[in-house]
Amino acid sequence: MEPISSQLPIVLLAGPTAVGKTQLALRMAAHLDTEIINADSMQIYRRMNIGTAKPTMEERNLVPHHLLDVVDPHEPFDAAAYLALARPVIQTLHRRGKIPLVVGGTGLYMKVLTRGICPAPPTDLELRRQLKASEVQRGLGALHEELLQVDPSSGKRIHPHDRQRIHRALEVYRLTGIPLSRWQKGHLFQETICRSIKVFLFREREELYRRIDHRVCAMMEQGFVQEVRSLLEAGYGPELHSMKSLGYRQLVRHLRGEWELEKAVAEIQKETRRYAKRQFTWFRGDSQFQWFHADAEEEILAWVQSQTEACVRPSAAEIRSSKGK
Repeated sequence: MEPISSQLPIVLLAGPTAVGKTQLALRMAAHLDTEIINADSMQIYRRMNIGTAKPTMEERNLVPHHLLDVVDPHEPFDAAAYLALARPVIQTLHRRGKIPLVVGGTGLYMKVLTRGICPAPPTDLELRRQLKASEVQRGLGALHEELLQVDPSSGKRIHPHDRQRIHRALEVYRLTGIPLSRWQKGHLFQETICRSIKVFLFREREELYRRIDHRVCAMMEQGFVQEVRSLLEAGYGPELHSMKSLGYRQLVRHLRGEWELEKAVAEIQKETRRYAKRQFTWFRGDSQFQWFHADAEEEILAWVQSQTEACVRPSAAEIRSSKGK
């Protein structure tokens, strides 16, 4: 895969949920005179606004945003689809002389954007339907056991309740006869398809957890329950991948009468804290990310500015080459 740009980089602004990415992203985009590309796997869905903490229309009017509201909640979307959409946006911004600002907490999206994607076969809708039918008949646990047999590495890595990844791994094996883990081992994300400047925001655990709890309460005040009710009434059932996401699945249980609202809210807060912990773990695995406390805005902006200038500054070899012409 050819590099997205041989000269201009992109800036990645990552961090756990509720750390404060949105407000810093607006400042950074204005500072760089650029536009924002979403890298949140839930904000790509239309009609899912409150529960995904999607930027408001006022915030979008301040800085152009890309890859928000891309698909409806019932439509499939994965990292390959994200890369296919994000790549031309980045190329367009580069042609305009702008350094794109990619913002979000979905580490896989940022990884494929800068390091390429495993060349496994695309989704096969008929096989996906067969896997769903098999799950109904045999249960998800049986599918996970099958995965452990045909692809032990993926089976041990993928959680027994992670329906989407279990289905994908079995799909790849049934289509090709080659385990997904072997496809991934052959790729190892060794490509460099885009020069990047990587920033990760953090807060101390207690402070972040307070912010998460406050955000969930704010979502409830903004009408999160009504948003979920409207989605269900529109025919977007709880079996959809989008409706199984954090916050939505808990409120579905409330609306079904299984949980009191207080219990649903407490579960959302608890699971969001766990999700933030997993985000920390993911981004620790990429040593290229420079970590900053989320309140150190001036330091972050200065560092990003210095890094972008270094990226576009001609190297000594390029200077010598130009003098020799």
